[in-house]
Amino acid sequence: MKILFLTYHGFNPASGITKKMLAQIEGLRQNGHEVHVCTYDTDEFGNHCRFVDDKIICNYGRGYLGSLRQRFGWDCVYDYCKRNQVELVYARSFMNASPMLISLFRRLREAGVRSVMEIPTYPYDKEFEALPLSYRPGLWLDKCFRHQLAAQNEAIVTFSDEEVIFGQRTIRISNGVDFDNIPLHKPKVNNRELHLIGVAEVHPWHGFDRLLEGMGRYHMNGDMELRPVVFHIVGNVDDPEMYGSHLAPGFAPIIQKYGIGKYVVFHGKQFGKNLDDIFNQCSFAVGSLARHRSGVYRLKTLKNREYATRGLPFIYSEEDSDFDGQPYVLKVPADESPIDIGTIVSFADNHQFRPEEIRATVKHISWKIQMGKVLESLNIQGKEL
Repeated sequence: MKILFLTYHGFNPASGITKKMLAQIEGLRQNGHEVHVCTYDTDEFGNHCRFVDDKIICNYGRGYLGSLRQRFGWDCVYDYCKRNQVELVYARSFMNASPMLISLFRRLREAGVRSVMEIPTYPYDKEFEALPLSYRPGLWLDKCFRHQLAAQNEAIVTFSDEEVIFGQRTIRISNGVDFDNIPLHKPKVNNRELHLIGVAEVHPWHGFDRLLEGMGRYHMNGDMELRPVVFHIVGNVDDPEMYGSHLAPGFAPIIQKYGIGKYVVFHGKQFGKNLDDIFNQCSFAVGSLARHRSGVYRLKTLKNREYATRGLPFIYSEEDSDFDGQPYVLKVPADESPIDIGTIVSFADNHQFRPEEIRATVKHISWKIQMGKVLESLNIQGKEL
């Protein structure tokens, strides 16, 4: 089968979202299908363009007008699907429902091209509260048209437990893991310090402020001298997260209040060997600690799976049926309480997990298997390559 994987932005090799999509695409191919990839980005001259497999299928021009034209110009995608006999469009939602997209998917359906839409996080409305006000009109537009857009698709692919989203049936899968590109953890021995790592495009729902507040109290109690705990934050940290917003306390005031600056390391974005080296300094990972802030209580996050694939024990607060109850997982309440660092230290000191043993527990959630579930739900047969 010919499949078009449609995304509404370009790829960034340092982005976890990009890595996820590339792994999904490979998962579809591993199920025996021909997959082409449609992206939107600018070319070397600054023109707004839509690409398929790095070839331009529409040049919308430069500047604001070019950006505006791409919002309306979907004929190129429809024409590509018709001309190349695409049978299925797998679209990754960008929370961007509109009359133009409804028209595209309606035309595709009428032409016999099947389609599904993946919603990466659901519900997502509260996530917009952490974004600049300029994003709010887009959310309003999405709210107006997302039910109609969902109706033009055969199903919604979700990583939640919801059976229906926007009036459409769901295909419920887990975030998968890419075993070929995630190396096994090789911990460095450090008997005195406990090093924690949190990797994210940092937002309020990651709740790292809860961990920092806990570190501050741990330090005030004098425990930091006996068993130092160092937190490595990998990823962009914007001003609202660093200095505070109406959604969450800022990191900087907490660090300053308790004088724990030397125990918190901001690495910025990292990938490849640099990221692997930071992971290997650490022996415990930090997942999301405040998904409740965005109204999400059940989720199968990509980060939890990446930690397990590397072979690290980790902590999180949401409900995740793939990991709840695993012996290498430490669960904390989905509330605003500071994280008890002593509990993490005790957990790490009294449980010894071999990385390969943790990795073995997620073999069943490879992207090949997860994307195969989508195809199976659509009664699309795969074939071994």
